[in-house]
Amino acid sequence: MTWLRDLGIGMRFAAAGGREGWARTALTAVGVGLGVAMLLVASSVPHLLDQRSERDRARKEAPVSRATEDVPKSDSTVLRVSAATEYRGLAVEGFLMRAEGARPVLPPGVAAFPESGEMAASPALRDLLASSEGALLRERLPYRVTSTIADAGLRSPGELYFYAGSDSLTPATGGHRLAGYGDERGGEPLQPVLVVLVILICVVLLAPVAIFIATAVRFGGDRRDRRLAALRLVGADIRTTRRIAAGEALFGSVLGLLTGAVLFLVGRRFVGRVEVWGHSAFPSDLTPSVWPATLIGVGVPSAAVLVTLVAMRAVVVEPLGVVRGGGSHRRRLWWRLPMPVVGLAVLVLTGRVDEFTPVDPYPIAVGAVLVLVGLALLLPWLVGACVDRLHGGPLPWQLAVRRLQLNSGAASRAVSGITVAVAGAVALQMLFAAVGDEFEQITGQDPSRAQFHTFSETVSGDAATRTIEAFRSTRGVEAVIGTVETYVTRPGKYGKDEVAPTTTLSVGDCATLKELAEIGSCEEGDSFVVHPRGDKEASDWIDETARKGEEIELNPTRDWLPGAKSVRWILPADTRTVTAAPDPLGEERRGIMTTVGAIDPRTLPSARTTAQIKVDEGVEDVSEYVRNTAARIDPGMRVATLASTERERQYASVQTGLRLGAVAMLILIAASMLISQLEQLRERKRLLSVLVAFGTRRVTLGWSVLWQTAVPVAVGLLAATAGGLGLGAVLTWMMGKTVTQWWLFLPMAGAGAVLVVAVTLLSLPLLWRAMRPDGLRTE
Repeated sequence: MTWLRDLGIGMRFAAAGGREGWARTALTAVGVGLGVAMLLVASSVPHLLDQRSERDRARKEAPVSRATEDVPKSDSTVLRVSAATEYRGLAVEGFLMRAEGARPVLPPGVAAFPESGEMAASPALRDLLASSEGALLRERLPYRVTSTIADAGLRSPGELYFYAGSDSLTPATGGHRLAGYGDERGGEPLQPVLVVLVILICVVLLAPVAIFIATAVRFGGDRRDRRLAALRLVGADIRTTRRIAAGEALFGSVLGLLTGAVLFLVGRRFVGRVEVWGHSAFPSDLTPSVWPATLIGVGVPSAAVLVTLVAMRAVVVEPLGVVRGGGSHRRRLWWRLPMPVVGLAVLVLTGRVDEFTPVDPYPIAVGAVLVLVGLALLLPWLVGACVDRLHGGPLPWQLAVRRLQLNSGAASRAVSGITVAVAGAVALQMLFAAVGDEFEQITGQDPSRAQFHTFSETVSGDAATRTIEAFRSTRGVEAVIGTVETYVTRPGKYGKDEVAPTTTLSVGDCATLKELAEIGSCEEGDSFVVHPRGDKEASDWIDETARKGEEIELNPTRDWLPGAKSVRWILPADTRTVTAAPDPLGEERRGIMTTVGAIDPRTLPSARTTAQIKVDEGVEDVSEYVRNTAARIDPGMRVATLASTERERQYASVQTGLRLGAVAMLILIAASMLISQLEQLRERKRLLSVLVAFGTRRVTLGWSVLWQTAVPVAVGLLAATAGGLGLGAVLTWMMGKTVTQWWLFLPMAGAGAVLVVAVTLLSLPLLWRAMRPDGLRTE
């Protein structure tokens, strides 16, 4: 009962302490509220990912049973083909669809099946097409938007997605039949290396939040201590004053808990309008899990009480005053240093992580937490040790240093969040750099020769020839390596189990053929037999079909090529044999190559067209012109961008998560420093007024505030760099990799410097206000 009574008295002091008391409580509530809001967002991430994955699986094609390879046509089946594209760096996904009966199955979120020329579009795509920014995209998607896809059919509110109706879609033109939607199969499990990265991201992003909350509950400590001294004067003992102080912190933390819940609930209403790096979320997705939310609700007030009681042990509250930072309470190094050392030891003892052994997340998380929290504990000692050795200098510097020498605890607490965040970010960046090569593959593509590759199985014959000419006449296109291709076989009768000698026939102009094979001279009417480099077996197989002076069969009528018309053609006897050369895709074309003068592509009704396109990248929106041309020719034509390297999808998702979390963490750190700086200025209002009354210039005090922020940040960044490099080196060793980049801390150090300047500028208005003469008033 004594505990409850004293806690209640402390809560009454916090609630009824006048304007000054409410200002202190408001600062604490805002600080704790920001941290709680971040924790609630973090606890919502698992639900968010589950909901996105569930909606994504719901709109996928239902898997076909093993017993039935092809979906039979029925009154509810649908033909569809992917019409995915890209617009100014944004992915636009969608399908062309045609109902095969009166009751076609509907994808999730779609109320009515789109008729030919109509489209069901996501809200984001609908708005984009209706705006001036979507003019070029409207040329590519010339369908009338008749309905909007509901949330159940979208991964996120900002997704660009559509279903368009087409009356010309058939199996022969690329249509794929489906009978339903919903794929319940789970995704691929994360690789062990990615599991380690995810664990570290969670630790790095959440540890500063916990430290920020612990810092916020100690706002207003100086005024609280003077009030506790007054309580000692009227008869309260030391333990009572500590419990009363804990009650004040409890009130502020509970109010902060409510503030954080309000910020979270209000912020989630607008989360659908916020998009970072192409990612957004529905408000309903941000729903905290029950156990984490309960832990936050209980843990934050409990932590506030615990932190206050621990902090009060370093303060001697006497009836006539408060003794803080006396000689007997100097900060000791002996109990601070072992924590990061033990953390590194835990990681080392955990051993190496390989791709075959499941990862135990707990030792890795515990080791990383010990290292990062240990750095936060080291920081007050480091700041105190540094400022004690600083003397002399300009007046603003002396004012700042003297203030830090008298009380560096508040400044150290404000910077501890930066220290932890920067150390964790440096370690993560080192690990990402070390393992990045494992997830980045060399594609062999040459973007200097061509930037785009197009492919269509439905554009053939005369249309294939016109396709190449259409690309060549597109604005910004410099060159097109375009061919019309088909399969050819050696004529004859073959048994059911026999395989007819088969190869490919590619038709193009001389300029194209020279890009695909080592051809010296070339004239219209020439033909070539193209052998792969260093593969005699494959060359012999090609020669089984490509017999010079003998007939070959074009477009052979076989089950795997329905509707093809068989044509015979004699390969000229003077055909030269040449060696294949890599195309811009890094692939080798083999078989028979002829110029347009040797075979008219219009006689190849079942052929397909491919084009590799080189553009002038200085032309604005040149990629959109290329994609618009492709859509006019065949809405289902695939257009791919060539790149020399390709990043594995899971790795890219983890890296995106780190970027999103880092943005939120930088915002929180900036808010933490600003609130702490405002709290310190409020505490020193009378002192600042006295200095102004004695003639101290505002510029001098402004510079002193800058140095008071910059010195602890500089010490914190040095500690963070050392700790982050050590943690990163150990983690890299655990992955069996070597450190490739030691200088990744420089961008983070630059971010810390920017934060110092930003916080100083934002705190200047309160500084000018605190320097007014009425600050000398007292009661």
